Amino acid sequence: MSTPRPHTATQANGSAPGTRPPRSKIVKTLIGTGAGNAVEWYDWAIYATFASFIASQLFSKQDPSSAFLATLAIFAVGFVARPLGGFIFGWIGDKAGRKVSLTLCVGLASLGSLAIGLTPTYDSIGAGASLMLLIARLVQGLAHGGELPSAQTYLSEMAPPSRRGYWASLIYASGTVGILFGTLLGAVLSSAMPESAMAAYGWRIPFLLGAVFGLVALVMRSRMEESELFESEAAAHDAVIPGHPAPARGGLFADLARHWRQALQVIGLTVGLTVAYYVWGVSTPAYAINVLKIDAAEALWAGVAANLVFIVALPLWGRLSDRIGRKPVLLISGIGSAFLFFPATWFVHDSALQVGLAMSAMLVFIAGSASIMPAVYSELFPTAVRTIGVAIPYALCVAAFGGTAAYLQAGFGVWFGDAGPTAFALYTVALLLVGAATALSLREGRGVDLSNR
Repeated sequence: MSTPRPHTATQANGSAPGTRPPRSKIVKTLIGTGAGNAVEWYDWAIYATFASFIASQLFSKQDPSSAFLATLAIFAVGFVARPLGGFIFGWIGDKAGRKVSLTLCVGLASLGSLAIGLTPTYDSIGAGASLMLLIARLVQGLAHGGELPSAQTYLSEMAPPSRRGYWASLIYASGTVGILFGTLLGAVLSSAMPESAMAAYGWRIPFLLGAVFGLVALVMRSRMEESELFESEAAAHDAVIPGHPAPARGGLFADLARHWRQALQVIGLTVGLTVAYYVWGVSTPAYAINVLKIDAAEALWAGVAANLVFIVALPLWGRLSDRIGRKPVLLISGIGSAFLFFPATWFVHDSALQVGLAMSAMLVFIAGSASIMPAVYSELFPTAVRTIGVAIPYALCVAAFGGTAAYLQAGFGVWFGDAGPTAFALYTVALLLVGAATALSLREGRGVDLSNR
């Protein structure tokens, strides 16, 4: 009778400890994940960039203000669909595989972009145009609800444990590249085309390009390898030893209920990050243009420069977390962002230089949490429920806090008058401190084998 071999721990990417995965595998993983993620963030952002043109073409022209508000309302509907997308694609990711979920997400998002780019005008088919837009954004909302958790889980499982924080920084870096490309494309098209041409057909070009980019990313993702950690978990579950029943696996909701504490930690870690990132990574140039009356082109270029600083800072924080741990980086990031929030807000008065410097300073600290959050999320859950365990609380949090950030930022100004900006800053700082407090409750995940979680 032979003696069973002892189990040998493997890295998250399936290779033996101390070895590096093949270069071709690294390239496929990073390019496929990053390209698809950039396309999805691009798809999401260009809707807001071209909202005024969408309103004029796909809604009634009788009341332009109502048409623009309806366009923004449909943008919000996309956030509402994200939790459902997180549930659907989280379940697919944990049952059929991370690669399957990622491929479906980018394909669905690109289908939504294609639909928007080809939707007939309101003058052609009436309210049907608005309905088609609504359906397309719902489809994209579902895809985006599944994209981030699936990409975060896949990348974390494929990364060598000693470099998981560094690899995780690709998520926000690639996403920000997608947003910046969409913004620059909007600036180029608006400068190169007459406004009449932009209104007639120019606004459709970015959406059609999004569909093409998505097709390319779809091909890339179809060629990626499945996470070996997922495959080994599935094989262990399916294996049947003679004389022993197959390993039991609880129902979906039972599995989630057993990990309610980790789900709350995902929410606690995300609330401050999502609002702070929206304020300093996205909306500050618009605030400078509309409220402070700073030159639009200068404010937008300041925002682009600050986001380039953000992209550079992300991998540096990721590397640091692989050296000193996730918790110290999360605490430095959260407390530093909270401490700097008011001074950065007061610093911005009347110049684009102030906008760029304040955004850059804040985004350097925000990058600390953003860079490693995918790794931190994945280190909270076991393999069997890792995707859906992250997807549902994350999507609910982003919908509830990220989706309402713009509304609350404007609403506080209406409700509290001159004290509105201070009230919104207090709200954001409180959420950042919630994130720092949540970080204190975490088990350190630096260098751990995810198969032991």
